[in-house]
Amino acid sequence: MKEQTKPELIVRAAKAAGFEAALSRRRFLILSACAVAGAAALNVYNVWGADAPLIIIDNAKGLVLADPTRCVGCLRCELACTEYNDGRAQPSLARIKVSRNINFGPEGPSGGPLMQGAWGTGLSVQDTCRQCPHPVPCATACPESAIKADPATGARFVDAAVCIGCRLCLRACPFNMMSFDEETGQATKCFLCQGSPKCVEACPAGALRYVPWVDLTRGTPFRAPGLTVVPAEKAKGCLECHTSG
Repeated sequence: MKEQTKPELIVRAAKAAGFEAALSRRRFLILSACAVAGAAALNVYNVWGADAPLIIIDNAKGLVLADPTRCVGCLRCELACTEYNDGRAQPSLARIKVSRNINFGPEGPSGGPLMQGAWGTGLSVQDTCRQCPHPVPCATACPESAIKADPATGARFVDAAVCIGCRLCLRACPFNMMSFDEETGQATKCFLCQGSPKCVEACPAGALRYVPWVDLTRGTPFRAPGLTVVPAEKAKGCLECHTSG
């Protein structure tokens, strides 16, 4: 059988998908981009072993659950977080991130990924770390293995003695929940304050609760496209565990 070139394969795929036999340049480029994206996704799934039995690393014992309908936007949670963990009142460094869901009409600013409707809802939305299950994106991306599991809570934390400030974990988190301390040059994340989250204690409206862990990652839209970065040694380790049966 004659070996087909990549453009010929794309044309065949287009016909199978119902496109006209004669592809326009625009459609050809779109299909080519889809083919490249599909190939990249396949490489990622080969690393994770999508069709293979998983060896699961223990999940966190709990997480902070937010109720935007009760949030009054006082930002005490952000202050409590940084005062306890960093010794200074600096909301920009907080591991919980509160934003106001307001838009200025269909022609105005989009409001970002938290947008709800053309005009917004006016809610103050608290974004919290999902305490992702294995494989944890931020920990997997770290080339120095500086993100470790707290033995007491199971939550991942950044080991300041190991972090080199490369920010790969920030780009890997699909929920934009990593923070970076410009003064220390290191990343930080929510580690549940050793099982007693200060943001929950500080909330005057009961809009935050510390609850037993549940997987919120599958039902939550990504805030940003996470950068799939897997250091070579970690990729090798993943392949050793995630083998086809």
